[in-house]
Amino acid sequence: MTILFFTRLFYPHIGGVERHVYEVSRELVARGHKVTIVTEKFDEDSAEQQEFEGMEVYRIPVGKNEWIKKFVIWRWLFVHRKLMKQANVIHCNDVFFWYLPFRFFYLTKKIFITFHGYEGNDIPNKRSVLMHKIAEKFSLGNICIGEFLRKWYNTKPNFISYGGVNPLGERIGYKKIEPRQKISFVFVGRLERETGIMVYLRAMQVVQARGFAVNLIILGDGSKRNEAERFCQKNKLSAKFTGFVTDMDRYIFAAHFVFTSRYLGIIEALSRKKFVFAVYNNEIKKDYLYMTPFVDFFSITKDDNALSEEIVFHIQNQHVAFEKTKKGFLWAEKQTWERLTDTYLQLWTKKERGSSGRFRAGGDTFY
Repeated sequence: MTILFFTRLFYPHIGGVERHVYEVSRELVARGHKVTIVTEKFDEDSAEQQEFEGMEVYRIPVGKNEWIKKFVIWRWLFVHRKLMKQANVIHCNDVFFWYLPFRFFYLTKKIFITFHGYEGNDIPNKRSVLMHKIAEKFSLGNICIGEFLRKWYNTKPNFISYGGVNPLGERIGYKKIEPRQKISFVFVGRLERETGIMVYLRAMQVVQARGFAVNLIILGDGSKRNEAERFCQKNKLSAKFTGFVTDMDRYIFAAHFVFTSRYLGIIEALSRKKFVFAVYNNEIKKDYLYMTPFVDFFSITKDDNALSEEIVFHIQNQHVAFEKTKKGFLWAEKQTWERLTDTYLQLWTKKERGSSGRFRAGGDTFY
C-alpha cells in the first residue's frame, strides 16, 4: 500500500504530532508499505526532498508570510499532484485544508484524518469547530487523539487513541526517594502558558520553602523560557534548562517525578514507571486530562497551590504514588506504536461501520 501523510511539521522538528507521524510511518515501512510524507520546511538547513529511514519526505518551502502560506502549499501540491494520484491512501494530520481543494478532483481517493488536539491556549471558537466538521465530513474516517474532541468539536470518532510508546517492560525499576536525598523532577514540554511551566515553577518554590530539597531538569523550549529562567534565579531554584532533547529517557529515568500535561509525555512517563503531575488552565484542557482511560494513574491540578499540596503529599506518601504508577505502567506499556499502526490500517481497510460511525468487527468497537 502507498500511503501519503500530510503533517505541518515532521522530524527532525520535535513535538508530539511529529513523533506520532514518525513512529507510525516507521512501523508501516517495516511492514512493507510505501510511505511518503509532505510537510513544511521549518528551517534553512532541512532538505526539501530526502529519503529518511525508508520514508520519502518532501518539505514545502512555505516562507514566513502566514497569510499567503496556504496558497503556497496549494500551488506546491498542484505541481506535485503525482504524489496524490499515486497514493492508495491520503491521511491528514490536522491540516485537512491542505487537501480540501483537491478533494473535488479525486472523488474516489481514500482520504482520512487524525485530529491531534486543539488550537493554541483558547476555547475553540465557531470557526475552529466548523473546520473540524468540514474535515470530518469530507473524510472517509478519522482518529481522535482524546475523547475530549467529541465534546468540544462534536466530532464522531471512528477510533480514539492517546498516542504510543516504545515499551521497556519490567526491566526498569521504580526510583525511591532515599533519606537526605534531593528529590528530582523533570519537566517535559514546550515552555508556553498552555503547558503550565510557570505553574510548575511556582509550585516548586512553595515545596522548597516547606523544607524539601528539590532539583528540576526542564526539557523543552519556548516563549516562556526567559521568564522561567529569571524566576528560577530570583527564587534560587535548582533548575537546569536543556532546550529540546532527542533522548529524554536518560533524564526521565534519573527523576523521581515528571511534570507534563500532554498525552504522549504522560504515557511515556508512566511506561517508565514515573508518577506524573499535570496541570490545566482552562476548561478544555481540564477535559483533555480528565476524559482519559488513565485519569486515575496521575495527578491533575489547576493551580500552583493545589499542585504544591499534591507534590508534598506524594513525596510524604510514596506508596500512594507507587501504587498509581504501577497501574499506569500496566496500562501504558500496552499502548505501543505497533498497536496504533494496527488502528490506522483498520481505519483504512474497514468498509463496514456501526450506526455510531465507529468501525465495528465481531461486535467490538475499536478505539
